[in-house]
Amino acid sequence: MDAKITLSFDETIISKAKRYAEKNNVSLSRLTEFLLTKVTSNNYNSFEDFPVADWVSMVSEGQAIYKTKAQKSKNLSAEFFKSKK
Repeated sequence: MDAKITLSFDETIISKAKRYAEKNNVSLSRLTEFLLTKVTSNNYNSFEDFPVADWVSMVSEGQAIYKTKAQKSKNLSAEFFKSKK
């Protein structure tokens, strides 16, 4: 059974992901579901353990930066709102 969620991403990433999904005849929802299934179906202890496929690099910009709980949430909030200016 499908359930709806709301996610926020950078507009550029959304555009690239939509084009990628369209080229591969899959919806953006199913693409996201596929990625989440891959992440949750294995015993990855952290983001760094997760193998990132080449196509992820094609739809992203720059080097991946992983934000973990080890960082203070106050700093993450400030960084998030700073990036939206």
